[in-house]
Amino acid sequence: MKQRFIQFIKATFMLSMVSLSFGTLAQVPAGHSVVEGRWDITITKRNVTTPAWLEVTHSGLKTLTGHFVGDGGSSRPISKVNFANNIVSFSIPPQWENSEKDLMLEAELKDDKLMGTLTTPLGEKFRILGVRAPKLWREKAPVWGTPITLFNGKNMDGWQTLGPDNQWVAENGIMKSPRTGANIRTVQTFHDFKLHAEFRVPKESNSGLYLRGRYEIQVADSKGLEPAKDQLGAIYGFVAPLENAAKEAGEWQTYDIELVGRNITITLNGKTVIYKTEIPGITGGALDSNEGEPGPIMIQGDHGPVEYRNLIITPAK
Repeated sequence: MKQRFIQFIKATFMLSMVSLSFGTLAQVPAGHSVVEGRWDITITKRNVTTPAWLEVTHSGLKTLTGHFVGDGGSSRPISKVNFANNIVSFSIPPQWENSEKDLMLEAELKDDKLMGTLTTPLGEKFRILGVRAPKLWREKAPVWGTPITLFNGKNMDGWQTLGPDNQWVAENGIMKSPRTGANIRTVQTFHDFKLHAEFRVPKESNSGLYLRGRYEIQVADSKGLEPAKDQLGAIYGFVAPLENAAKEAGEWQTYDIELVGRNITITLNGKTVIYKTEIPGITGGALDSNEGEPGPIMIQGDHGPVEYRNLIITPAK
């Protein structure tokens, strides 16, 4: 008799919890889910377009939060995203801009697109268009093709300079950026691939490898520092490496990177520092926000001196 009573109490408790759960779920504001997700954004600045990225997620029962990446800098948290009457808006403090004012975005959700205005901390207003970011999920594991040597060791054939100030030179099998200047990119574009790259940075210098021209893998003098989202081995602004595998400044170091869809594995100097991790979206400085398309390998030359050699890419068939 006592055992039956205990079972009755347990059953009553479980039914109460289920009822409470359904009651709680019913309190979730209707319509929020239509704006949640990731958005690839194009900003029109006069006659030039630049990329941006937005993620909207729910926090608890009533609040939407998110992250935003502009055409420079890193991913920034949004403490509250407002959404009512199909209008989404938010403001975030300045990052690198020389201003005390917030960056503000307001857009209408219409036909599953975001159309509106971005107001910079400097007071400039630009039009934006946001589309759903593709999931980039691959149903099958890739079959790797033939390796391609991206740098022939003799000249800059196969590379394009991004900007008028070209400081890149090829000397003795090394591709060098002896001073701050332009970024460069491969003429060829790629979807999924494995990339081997050897690099050398002097003390306190900084560069980056952009995969598909959109996702920066940080290259920096990081010896002795704690692993961080803006240090060597990181997906800039998004994912910190598991450990700091950096060598001393001035030594040759090695990246072996595998990118399949959004999933990435990074091996730095023989140590796996990021393993099959999703890249949420584009990083600051990306060439565009067209994540479903193939893109080049871009190398940052606008932050400081850097050298590269033995750049080999193996694309998926």
